Amino acid sequence: MKRIILSIFTLLAWFPSTYAATQDEAIASLQQQWAIIKYQMPDKEQQEKAIALLADQAAQVSQGNPGKAEPLIWQAIILSTKAGIVGGIGALGDCKQARDLLLQAEKINPQALNGSVYTSLGSLYYKVPGWPVGFGNNKQAQAYLEKAIAMNPDGIDPNFFYGELLYEMGDYAKAKATLEHALNAAPRPGRELADKGRREEVQAVLQKVNKKLS
Repeated sequence: MKRIILSIFTLLAWFPSTYAATQDEAIASLQQQWAIIKYQMPDKEQQEKAIALLADQAAQVSQGNPGKAEPLIWQAIILSTKAGIVGGIGALGDCKQARDLLLQAEKINPQALNGSVYTSLGSLYYKVPGWPVGFGNNKQAQAYLEKAIAMNPDGIDPNFFYGELLYEMGDYAKAKATLEHALNAAPRPGRELADKGRREEVQAVLQKVNKKLS
């Protein structure tokens, strides 16, 4: 585990000054580092430091690729993850920035990354507290996630988040079907760690659903 932590901080320190990357290469690097931080860093303090550095890198990638939706989406995903790791009222600023980046990306290309704009907006809207604390709204979340499913019906991410939302809303039968569909998603080349971590999250929510249905 120490090797994993050292390797991610080495990557984070090295990326800004020496990584002359195309947009696709830069995003692939962000994806890889995000998955390591999210799924392989058990220490919260290390996670907070690493995700903060990665958020800065993501902002650099967005700035280096103006007018492109994909970097904005990944910057938003990383900020959302940072908010989840840090938690508390202080995380709302990152959530609002992530929402604004996603809305900006939607105007550029709503279909970018298989509709990930709507997957990410949907997850934000049901995870963020509602009024008067935050902008969370389950109905808005459902509308966004249904758009995401329409664009990427077999994707693991939209089906996971939609299934989790359905569970939270008490629609256990539909949640079960949606989560089981998520488990049947095809592997994503180069994103093996993210797929493994996401499948574990799907299975954890599915266990909760099955308890409600038993």
